[in-house]
Amino acid sequence: MPPEAAPPTAGLAGPDRAAPAIVLDGLVRRRGERVVLREVSVIVPAGATVALLGPNGAGKSTLLRVLAGLMRPMGGVCRVLGHELPDGRHDLRGRVGYLAHEPMLYRDLTVRENLAHRARLLRVADPAGRVRELLEATDLVRRADFPVHALSRGLTQRTTAAATLLSDPELLLLDEPLANLDPSASARLGALLGPRPAVPAPASPGAGPAARPARTRVIAGHDPEAALAESDIVVGLRDGAVTLLATPDTVGPDQIAALYA
Repeated sequence: MPPEAAPPTAGLAGPDRAAPAIVLDGLVRRRGERVVLREVSVIVPAGATVALLGPNGAGKSTLLRVLAGLMRPMGGVCRVLGHELPDGRHDLRGRVGYLAHEPMLYRDLTVRENLAHRARLLRVADPAGRVRELLEATDLVRRADFPVHALSRGLTQRTTAAATLLSDPELLLLDEPLANLDPSASARLGALLGPRPAVPAPASPGAGPAARPARTRVIAGHDPEAALAESDIVVGLRDGAVTLLATPDTVGPDQIAALYA
């Protein structure tokens, strides 16, 4: 990409492009000799929801892990909430929530202990209160003192979602967030993990709720129809490269079929 060019934004209108949540420009990641992410370039405006689509092995989970600061970029630019990765990853503590495909929980600790431990690491204000709030929001109060290894896959997923939301992050990286959930739990978690508008700063201190940025979301999944329905940008990966970058209203069945062919 020429130096003067900007990564594509899929022609998105709406959220303010002046302060993008994510800037990727020629991002590369390798695993041994294999290139897992190939020159990935895209800009995600703050407050947007990205549907990250593609077949198994396309690089979706790897991209989320790079954005979460858990894998180092091996080439190109990766800027998240204004911080260049990997050097700026420590400045993103609490601002990015990553819900992995595999639960990142201590199996021998209880649900409550896992959440309390994560809340302390994230330096959450009033950690006990925030844990209680999320136990109620995810309908886990009755399971709060069960060890994670005793939970069903659905309950484990709900615990992982609660842990992801502890710091009320402004960027959510979600890898199949509603997997293993029944319809009721899906609806409940879908709302908790959903978009959130920005709250402007009050005219004077104490005159209203504290300022809060809009929530940006990147959601990897295997249900294109559902993804298109709730997204502002569609990013399709195939063999680690972006082969589809569009707004959902411009994506047709033939493009989806080609992505998964």
